[in-house]
Amino acid sequence: MTSPTDLLDCVEIETAPTPTHSVIWLHGLGADANDFVPVVPELRLPSALAVRFVFPNAPVQPVTINGGMVMRSWYDILVMDLVRQEDAAGIRRSQAAIEALIARENERGIPTERIVLAGFSQGCAMTLHTGLRLKEKLAGMIGLSGYLPLIDMAASEHTPHNTDTPIFLAHGTYDPVVALVRAEASRERLTQLGYTVEWHTYPMPHAVNPQEIADIAAFLRRVLV
Repeated sequence: MTSPTDLLDCVEIETAPTPTHSVIWLHGLGADANDFVPVVPELRLPSALAVRFVFPNAPVQPVTINGGMVMRSWYDILVMDLVRQEDAAGIRRSQAAIEALIARENERGIPTERIVLAGFSQGCAMTLHTGLRLKEKLAGMIGLSGYLPLIDMAASEHTPHNTDTPIFLAHGTYDPVVALVRAEASRERLTQLGYTVEWHTYPMPHAVNPQEIADIAAFLRRVLV
């Protein structure tokens, strides 16, 4: 388990003093903690809702499919199809780091049931992987332009604590990075395991668009209660 001294460095934005809810938002491969900071005001959440947005930086490490180039990455990506060969050890290390961030929010007075895990691309993969294995109920999960990693292990490793947790999944129909079929397979597996998935597609590549942000905002207003 990651110790408090190993906590990932984060950018934090609080929408009001004394936050009562948290959203931990994980960036994609090669991005950093600032990537989704501009989305916060675009969500236009109610002024009465005090939310701490936590944007952690992934570790810096070589990424195999990028010729070993060093960049921020939640785990190594070994093959272009993402799943034929996976960095299970790296995924589990980042899972521990994310769980440590959840524990810090608990220590700061925000119970897990008032925390949303969110992520884009690789961050989506870590959101789903961690959320399925968490031993406390989350308020929700948001997965954008990503997939469920270690999909064949989900049935044996998922816990019952978040089976009823709402999951928002969204994907671009022209995504050249994470194929739509990969996201669809993830949605199907989650549904088979008993999860309730709110599924959205948008005519876009590996990106985020205004309608998606509006749909995310509506989801957050429902689950951050």
